[in-house]
Amino acid sequence: MLDKPSPASSVRASGPLAGFRIVEFAGIGPGPFACMMLADMGADVVTLDRVGAKKSMKSVAGRGRKMIELDLKDKAAIAEVLDLLANADALIEGFRPGVMERLGLGPDVVLARNPKLVYGRMTGWGQEGPLANAAGHDINYISITGALAAIGTKEAPVPPLNLVGDFGGGALYLVVGVLAALLEASRSGKGQVVDAAMCDGAASLMSFFFDMTTIGRWTEGRVQNFLDGGAHFYGVYECACGHFISIGSIEPQFYALLREHAGLTDADFDAQMDRKAWPALKEKLTAVFKSKTREDWCKVMEGTDICFAPVLTMSEATEHPHMVARNVFVERHGVKQPAPAPRFSRTPSAVREPEAMEIGAVAQEWKR
Repeated sequence: MLDKPSPASSVRASGPLAGFRIVEFAGIGPGPFACMMLADMGADVVTLDRVGAKKSMKSVAGRGRKMIELDLKDKAAIAEVLDLLANADALIEGFRPGVMERLGLGPDVVLARNPKLVYGRMTGWGQEGPLANAAGHDINYISITGALAAIGTKEAPVPPLNLVGDFGGGALYLVVGVLAALLEASRSGKGQVVDAAMCDGAASLMSFFFDMTTIGRWTEGRVQNFLDGGAHFYGVYECACGHFISIGSIEPQFYALLREHAGLTDADFDAQMDRKAWPALKEKLTAVFKSKTREDWCKVMEGTDICFAPVLTMSEATEHPHMVARNVFVERHGVKQPAPAPRFSRTPSAVREPEAMEIGAVAQEWKR
């Protein structure tokens, strides 16, 4: 198991990662989100940002950090960073390949000072390969994995926000990789580089669909399969009020409940798994759901085994009874935001305030 000394400050003792020290080189998107998760879980995360960055202390992804502004083009600043890293457990950076090396902070230099350090690298294309040095964004990284082509309407792929590349395939795989490397370092005494590429992670997320294709249960294309909007029993429907509901009645017993509660007595609905029947059944179900408001359908279906939920906006989600009961959202500085996840029974995560500090002060604190 991970073996770390107790942190110096009892205020920071909450969470399973309390006592671990992580240096984050400021970036956007997946890197900050990954560090938010690590900070929520109790890690002492120090973010190094450019001079004059003036990051908002209300930032959701920036919560729980010690914020330090410095000029990485200054050799004296680089020396201070190396001193800080000498007592760190992990480093996380999201620059293009070669940038950290040119700064004098590449893995070879840093691991020579601190052989146990876990060096987390977050990129879109990875540290090597034909596209490694090209610019890109989430939409590009998921395009070459098969993920984007599978999501959308019959007419065209639809970007799934930047959830699949930046956060699913990027940040979460970075967190898993860093935690795994920290666990291994606690046994071997040796650190290593974690190359977390969004194209790698997004491709990994597609494992289930590659598996389904292999056994003949998935057809390439959109709105042709039971999870991509092709099936009438798994999708989103508009209600009379203009709002939407979602159903996922895949299993026969759940489908039977859907038919019962929606009054689907038409014998045509017997052909649940007949792909040829799906378009016509979807058209019929569209008319059924348009006959009542979202509120009406919630009264009929919510909480049953139909596999039903209203489609809520972000502001509506914060007020839903289930989300309220579980305290899924918290308020900080007047900003509603997701609470830390996952949950731990003995060492609970917590939302902590960021604080501006000087690098020398943090370095001294970490030496104790």
